Amino acid sequence: MAATISVGHGCFKCLNGNPFLKARTSVTLISASSSASSSAQQHQLHEPDDADAKNSSSALKSLSYFPKKNQTLELVCESLAFKGKGLCKVTDTGYVVLCDRALPGERFVGRVTRKKGNYSEVVKLRTLSPHFDIVDAPCEYASICGGCKTQNLLYEAQLRYKEDQVRDLIIHVGKFPRSGIMKPIVGCEIQYHYRNKMEFSFATQKWLPVDQLSRKQEGADAYALGLHAPGFFDKVLNVEKCLLQSHPANTILKTIQDCWTDPSLGLSPYNVHTHDGFLKHLMIRTGRDLETGMLEIMVNFVTSSYKPELLKPLVEKILPIPEVASIVNNVNTSVGNTSIGEEEYTLHGKSTITEKLRGLTFQISANSFFQTNTHQAEVLYKLIEDCSGLKGDGSEIVLDLFCGTGTIGLTLAKRAKHIYGYEVVPQAISDSRLNAKLNGIENATFVQGDLNKIDENFGNNFPKPDIVISDPNRPGMHLKLIKFLLKLKAPRIVYVSCNPATCARDLDYLCHGLAEKNLEGCYKLCSVQPVDMFPHTPHIECVCLLELS
Repeated sequence: MAATISVGHGCFKCLNGNPFLKARTSVTLISASSSASSSAQQHQLHEPDDADAKNSSSALKSLSYFPKKNQTLELVCESLAFKGKGLCKVTDTGYVVLCDRALPGERFVGRVTRKKGNYSEVVKLRTLSPHFDIVDAPCEYASICGGCKTQNLLYEAQLRYKEDQVRDLIIHVGKFPRSGIMKPIVGCEIQYHYRNKMEFSFATQKWLPVDQLSRKQEGADAYALGLHAPGFFDKVLNVEKCLLQSHPANTILKTIQDCWTDPSLGLSPYNVHTHDGFLKHLMIRTGRDLETGMLEIMVNFVTSSYKPELLKPLVEKILPIPEVASIVNNVNTSVGNTSIGEEEYTLHGKSTITEKLRGLTFQISANSFFQTNTHQAEVLYKLIEDCSGLKGDGSEIVLDLFCGTGTIGLTLAKRAKHIYGYEVVPQAISDSRLNAKLNGIENATFVQGDLNKIDENFGNNFPKPDIVISDPNRPGMHLKLIKFLLKLKAPRIVYVSCNPATCARDLDYLCHGLAEKNLEGCYKLCSVQPVDMFPHTPHIECVCLLELS
């Protein structure tokens, strides 16, 4: 399906692809076309002789508007686009390209790797002049790890670009006015050590940057424990510490790093090609002891088989770390790369850890979903509660879609008559029921079901809600669910999104409808509140309030 987006005095036809790029490239390409047209008109005013014409023709031919694969270009990064890639323009033409790790203001030389629709992707070869708002990245892996791509960008600038991304999408994809809807982005007070969960992978092949390839090692010396190198499923960047997780979690990681490759232990990393090996993943989760308020940590070894005797030396090494409250072993015999096991064994301590959120207690198991930034989740859930407009007299029904482990619904339960939560993952539903019982909440019902496959009977098992909370994953809401919501006509919808591109699309459907599907919008978008949950990464959360018009 194609869509035409009008911007200013022109329009640009966008084919299937990323909504964010449709929004951003439309503006840039229109301006580039205008510039090219103006240059052509100026050229026509001069009547050259044959030699001039020949030289000019050669120059124009050498300046390809659509650069070819492997062509080298001089580029200037103008802003940040989807997944934190730098949105750049080819000098003198304005043709749009995206470059990983290019930051606004940076001038660099890049090589075209591929063309995708109306833009191309390039890889940066060398920087000619640095980006704006440059700072020193504190992490030694910042330039090569795929996690924190903007550590060397001033945090205030990160917030500014994230807010701009959301605004552009709301205007150009959602087709909403420029003013009156967007609220300033809410930043994160804690910019490092904010993640309560990190997953590291074991690998037979250590990933090395280009300048270190001559040091390539073999055998156990090539083993790695760390994070997957960007674009590689089989190569891992060896990491001694990660500045996103807690200090005790880094102590655990370093302790395991110091001993797991010892040949006398007989441990081997899993090989994703031959499907041999024992150690697959190391997951470290951080919670809080409810009595002492101190951190408590769960260490989860994911292995290809159950051999506790092999893990015993590692367990003994980390036991002296005081924050270690739980050590478990998830056994995953499949050839896939998932960290969720078919079986789980408790090797030491408890099988769960706990955390407090909005005054409630949550038990967290190895595979439970829980907001990975607890501090900022407090901020996010307060914004959701404020947007919901609950009266607090216990008279209103809340429908909680994509409820996960019930964290949002349960934090609203004390002010509502009843919460009805729906989620596709069975384990998440089990956790939500357990958390409701743990907190003495009896006015919450959680149902397992796929919201992408609802039929005309959906809605018969709960009364008409006063408020709908929808918190879908990155693909956004299925059209079937949007149709249901338009038919349901709940007075208020709070749309919580981790992908502003699909969020803007869904808001457009809910408010403006979709003519080709005979959908008529019936909501008014009152506000869009961006929230930075994950500093130094491209991820953005949004809380949007819609009211029945």
